[in-house]
Amino acid sequence: MDAGLIAQYIMNGLMLGTMYALVAVGFTLFFGVLDVIKFSHGDVLTVGAFVALATFGGLKAVGLDSNPILLIVMLVVAVFATALLGMVIARTMVLPLRSAPPLNTLLITLMLGTVLREMVRLFYPEGANPKPFPALLPSGSINIGSFNLRYDNLIMLAAGLGVIVGLQLLLNRTRLGLAIRAVAQDDETARTMGINFTVVVLITFAIGSGLAAFAGIMNGLYYNEINFGIGLLLGVIGFAAAILGGLGSIYGAILGGFLFAALQTIGAVALPFASAYKDVFAFTVVIIFMAWRPTGLIQEKISERV
Repeated sequence: MDAGLIAQYIMNGLMLGTMYALVAVGFTLFFGVLDVIKFSHGDVLTVGAFVALATFGGLKAVGLDSNPILLIVMLVVAVFATALLGMVIARTMVLPLRSAPPLNTLLITLMLGTVLREMVRLFYPEGANPKPFPALLPSGSINIGSFNLRYDNLIMLAAGLGVIVGLQLLLNRTRLGLAIRAVAQDDETARTMGINFTVVVLITFAIGSGLAAFAGIMNGLYYNEINFGIGLLLGVIGFAAAILGGLGSIYGAILGGFLFAALQTIGAVALPFASAYKDVFAFTVVIIFMAWRPTGLIQEKISERV
């Protein structure tokens, strides 16, 4: 196979892997601090993408034409809105169910996801139709043989990896990160040490939801289109990536995201006659892998939790 084509596949896989890792990290953060699976996570991503699109429309209506400023404001508004939404979900629906069976939380967040998705479809203007997402990044490219390296993809990849690195620094080098890790390790001991459990949970849900909004905007910029159902598949893929890497491990979630993207890329290459089945191929491999190694690639404390 041509080296340029291989490089193109690798670049596409890295782009998808970054998006999947951002979503998977959210699932792992939620599970880490509260032992819950929040199945509305993908639909929060959808809300973030549509908030960004609505912000773009509002800014254009008032005459703002600078693409960098438009994109920055869209990111800030969408991340802030979804972070707030994540905190509201945690405070009103997840925390009150701490003493209830885990299936209750799973069910209520699953239903909430449907509510969010349908609200976007029904109340966003023509929300049932796919929406073009503005191309706000430079459109040029560098041709290296048959490899076409687009500037917008390079910027998005760098930004996504930067967010992942920033999250690692937050969790490992700050007092907030120490508090989050302490609550994830043992919430009762963390309380005894004076850590405000509720505040840490709310901040964690805000961070995870904000990451979802960032992934949603990346998805819109990458495909130049969003629709009310994008979070459904991205949520399932993000959850599969978190499980693949080892639910409860941040590094596992990141690794799982890139591995799932690699499986999709391999599926597209191995099945060129039916590249539409790349998701089927990837999920099949994950199913087989999980049957062989139920704890995922990086075993954290999922065995204790289950």
